[in-house]
Amino acid sequence: MYLNDLLTEKKMSKYRLAKESGIPQTTISDICSRKARIEKCSADTIYKIAKVLDVSMESLIEREMESHIQEPKRHSFEVFKSNVCHFVKDKGDIDFIIDTLTTDEVRTLYNRKWYAEAFYLLAMVDYLSRENDVPLCTNYNDIRNQKLQELIYPASAVLSDAAMKTDKHREECIRNAIPEFLNFNIVESEIRNVC
Repeated sequence: MYLNDLLTEKKMSKYRLAKESGIPQTTISDICSRKARIEKCSADTIYKIAKVLDVSMESLIEREMESHIQEPKRHSFEVFKSNVCHFVKDKGDIDFIIDTLTTDEVRTLYNRKWYAEAFYLLAMVDYLSRENDVPLCTNYNDIRNQKLQELIYPASAVLSDAAMKTDKHREECIRNAIPEFLNFNIVESEIRNVC
């Protein structure tokens, strides 16, 4: 986000910006956390912020709007998994591997710090590579040496166990887990049966 970047660049706190601009600190915090959008603020507010930061009002608004457009929306992990499985089904194993490696989506997700998604996608590539006797791409060996701190189970197993006050569904999922996914602490046993 551009305003946060400007504050870091100018070594200025939100509190100091609020004091020097006369804008309430809650307004500054809301803009920085995206609860409020700067382009929706009054011209006076934008002017005061821009003046303290020594930038034009136009550049402040334009850059802020660009940062809203460029940041992708993160869906739930279950939706992400489902989408990946559908892509595999639609494209076929080899085309999926080629497309994923060509776009470098694993690295993009990892750099975005969307670790669960990056690990899931890499596990899928590794699993499909093993299934199709394709050599592993070594570009992601640094990522392969890492994993999530806690196991992620399928939502259906977690909900079933919670309803029945048991661990039986999660234990069964671990017994049937695909090793490439389990390496990243993701419990996945079925990627083919998608509607």
